[in-house]
Amino acid sequence: MNPGPHHCAAANATTALPPGLQVNGPRLLASLAALGEVGALPGGGVCRLALTDADRLGRDWTVARMHELGLRVTVDAMGNVVGHLAGEVDGPPVMTGSHIDTVRTGGLYDGNYGVLAGLEVVAALRDAGLRPKRPLAVAFFTNEEGARFQPDMMGSLVYVGGLPLATALATRDAEGLSVGDELQRVGYQGTAPVGQPAVDSFVELHIEQGPVLAQQGIQVGVVEGVQGISWTEFTLSGQSNHAGTTPMAMRHDAALVAAQVAVFVRGLTQRLGGRQLATVGALRLTPNLVNVIASQAVFTVDLRNTDAAVLAQAESEVLAFATQAAQAEGVQLRTRSLARFDPVAFDPLVVDLVQQQATALGCTQLRMPSGAGHDAQMLARVCPAGMIFVPSVDGLSHNVREHTEPADLVLGAQLLLQVMWALAHRNA
Repeated sequence: MNPGPHHCAAANATTALPPGLQVNGPRLLASLAALGEVGALPGGGVCRLALTDADRLGRDWTVARMHELGLRVTVDAMGNVVGHLAGEVDGPPVMTGSHIDTVRTGGLYDGNYGVLAGLEVVAALRDAGLRPKRPLAVAFFTNEEGARFQPDMMGSLVYVGGLPLATALATRDAEGLSVGDELQRVGYQGTAPVGQPAVDSFVELHIEQGPVLAQQGIQVGVVEGVQGISWTEFTLSGQSNHAGTTPMAMRHDAALVAAQVAVFVRGLTQRLGGRQLATVGALRLTPNLVNVIASQAVFTVDLRNTDAAVLAQAESEVLAFATQAAQAEGVQLRTRSLARFDPVAFDPLVVDLVQQQATALGCTQLRMPSGAGHDAQMLARVCPAGMIFVPSVDGLSHNVREHTEPADLVLGAQLLLQVMWALAHRNA
């Protein structure tokens, strides 16, 4: 990947949008606010964990909007929802979309923006009485966040054949509830074939969720790919004992080893440098009492890198260190992979088209990787795919204070409209 500001020649006139065709900014912003009321948290933000009652209500609201726009709606056995707009010719659609599930303390834009901007593209075409050459589709995929069921991006991974449907449906949350049972409970285990329709191309519009665009005053991120992600759960089993009577040399302290691994992980990023990221994001101690040595520590390590080889090296070093530290303290170590995705490079067809159309709009732009995982990286397995980023104020996301300026939201939707129109009218 080659990050840096870019400007290039205007898009080919044969793919240009009809003059004057624009998204309706107030309508887009109103739709984001309306969906944000579903699962709203006191004081701001939203919580719609996948396949909860709040997620069901959000799905109902979004599907109703699809029907209002005259889209044909299908739901597959994984709960992935697709709204179909017919084109002048039959064939695989140009698809956009994202997700509407959130983390426990989410904002209004992560995922939701990409889905509702896609619906605004359809609304703008409908207002103008225009039909694209190729069909269009707007999708939202199940359990993208992975906050309740792992792995994240589960619905799109099943859609492209990367995870067996049966395996996904059998996955359970922390309370032992399965994806399959919860899909049935909320009424979204559909009958459409998984992986249909086949997709001509896919472009996902998303807030950056990081600080780069906002800090540099850049309007559009032209996303070249997504860094690889590795999530591992570590379980350390030691021995509970009295904190006041057990000599230090006789302890088997699971909490100590967890702390040592956390410190090692931070040092690893400094040593490997570059784009290596690492996070210990969840930690649970047992019995979790002030005067008792922890008998068990369960924690997660999130490793990310745009370089597949360096990511694999980081995984190997963390496991080796954890094994050595556990042995030294006399505790047992078990590991479980929660998610593992290699880095993804997006198709030059879509990446270059995003850049061309951003230039046609007069936007400043930056070619950049995505630090977070997205459904687009899964669709890239089966079709040309790419992404558009707009700035996140202060780089905040997965946070109730997540915010993107209205002008940036509208501009991103306009760019999505132009990119989808160009994809739908390009030569075969």
